[in-house]
Amino acid sequence: MGLLQEWRDVAYSQEADKSQLQKFWTNYFMIEKGIYEKLLVNPEEVVKGTVKELAEKYEIEVMTMVGFLDGINDSLKVPNPIEEMDEDTVVNLGFDKELLYKNMVDAKADWLYNLPMWDDIFSEDKKKELYLEQKKSGTVVKGPKIGRNDPCPCGSGKKYKKCCGK
Repeated sequence: MGLLQEWRDVAYSQEADKSQLQKFWTNYFMIEKGIYEKLLVNPEEVVKGTVKELAEKYEIEVMTMVGFLDGINDSLKVPNPIEEMDEDTVVNLGFDKELLYKNMVDAKADWLYNLPMWDDIFSEDKKKELYLEQKKSGTVVKGPKIGRNDPCPCGSGKKYKKCCGK
């Protein structure tokens, strides 16, 4: 079984005690915040290494690093092969700043998208723009309702009720 599957079995366990799971995630989020604080100080630097080396660099367990890699993977310029990685798989943390910020907003991770390091990367206006852009992306906007006697939108020239509205 791959490292990612092991991580997911622990992190999303249905059998685990709810309070233990709550404690697990609280601890994980604090570690995650610490890693992002270090990454965002120098956002242009692409951190590379094996899973084990990165875990040692950030002074965390390998499984916690696997969880971090799972979380950041959608924000990377070049995604890592997280499905089949092991301790010796070389991974990188070269993230797209805007995408990472939006993904943090999408995950409702205010402890991450409100980190003070973002102030050195984006202006207040830019952060607000990215925040609103992400929030709007999940909003479904319905088009105007077509009345039965309106011209058909397919362009046939017939009334909607006699064409596509059947």
